[in-house]
Amino acid sequence: MRVFVLDQNKQPLDPCHPARARELLKKRRAKVFKRYPFTIILQDRTLENSVTHSHRIKIDPGSKTTGLAIVQEPTGRVTSALEIFHRGQQIKDALESRRANRRGRRNRKTRYRKPRFLNRTRTTGWLAPSLMSRIFNIETWVRRLTKLCPVSAISQELVRFDLQKMQNPEISGVEYQRGELFGFEVKEYLLAKWGRNCVYCGAENVPLEVEHIIPKSKGGSNRVSNLTLACRCCNQKKGNDHIEKFIKKKPAILKRVLSKAKTPLKDAAAVNATRLVLFRRLHSTGLLLETGSGGLTKFNRKTRGIEKNHWTDAACIGKSTPEKLFLNGIKPLIVKAKGHGRRQRCRTDKYGFPLAHAPSAKFFQGFQTGDVVKADIPKGKYAGKYTGRIAIRFRPSFVLQLPNQKFDVHPKYLQTIFRADGYEYQVN
Repeated sequence: MRVFVLDQNKQPLDPCHPARARELLKKRRAKVFKRYPFTIILQDRTLENSVTHSHRIKIDPGSKTTGLAIVQEPTGRVTSALEIFHRGQQIKDALESRRANRRGRRNRKTRYRKPRFLNRTRTTGWLAPSLMSRIFNIETWVRRLTKLCPVSAISQELVRFDLQKMQNPEISGVEYQRGELFGFEVKEYLLAKWGRNCVYCGAENVPLEVEHIIPKSKGGSNRVSNLTLACRCCNQKKGNDHIEKFIKKKPAILKRVLSKAKTPLKDAAAVNATRLVLFRRLHSTGLLLETGSGGLTKFNRKTRGIEKNHWTDAACIGKSTPEKLFLNGIKPLIVKAKGHGRRQRCRTDKYGFPLAHAPSAKFFQGFQTGDVVKADIPKGKYAGKYTGRIAIRFRPSFVLQLPNQKFDVHPKYLQTIFRADGYEYQVN
């Protein structure tokens, strides 16, 4: 992966080879400007005295992971690559937890005051916060990269999934208007589909309950393809476990249930809902915007003999893809969205009862949660030098998070090397 370069006025120049960056730093012609993604700033060069080439940001949007690649158009060299991991499911879980806590408090404290009227008017183009977070992540990184590299154009894979065709490839005509429950009620449909017995133990002639194959607490939905029937004993025993864990000792039953259950469409629906909003956001940047189909991306990747990854898919988007793409030595920067903390002042247990009051301050002794620090611990069990991400407490004992462990450390042993910006970084 190449190193981003800025001139002395913070204008972007062509990225350079890491060896060239080390040489410039060693000769003190440059200084480190940013650690993630690694950027240097020259002390004796301006944009007017430099030769730059046009670069293109290529984006492969996804529900959980989005691939980004920067391609130097004249040469076909991929200079940088990122894989952004979104936090849509985490946001959805937090909203549902907040709703449950508020409802529990109304029930306990206010003689069950009615909740706020929920049928409020949405603004035009409204999307759920979990979907908007995906768009904001991509837009944030496009704007950041345009400040670090001479970008002249953007390519976006603008795909639309036919959700019904994904479930039934032979669907046509009026069948699009006739859903899976056409002519059925939910319970009757499930009884007919699963044979009027418990799918886990085979019990017959007992009351059967509607059961979620993928638990709602683990991201499952109320979609009928995610529902099955179980006796009360099996339903309670399974709880919110994944089905693979619950019946791992019964592979035949597991195979039968999974073969009848259909593939979840949540990820495809998220991409469908956000694609045009993302397109308009990228168009507002003022850069030339190209769109490409998923079929063209696959064709470009296959004809160039490139293996499939999120970032390699991104590099192959659109008709602007060069005949030869140079990917040698590229290790994508893994970017995980972490947010900027929470505004919740009352911490609760898993039942919604208050436990403690959370301070409103974000900083303590100059540190905040998410900072990347260098720790130099002189003595004790964890004596040594470490680099990692911290989580602060409002006392002189922070949590230092390393790839394989975490432990407490005193802030006097810490030195900040990168301020928290809402993301966690890792080189793949």
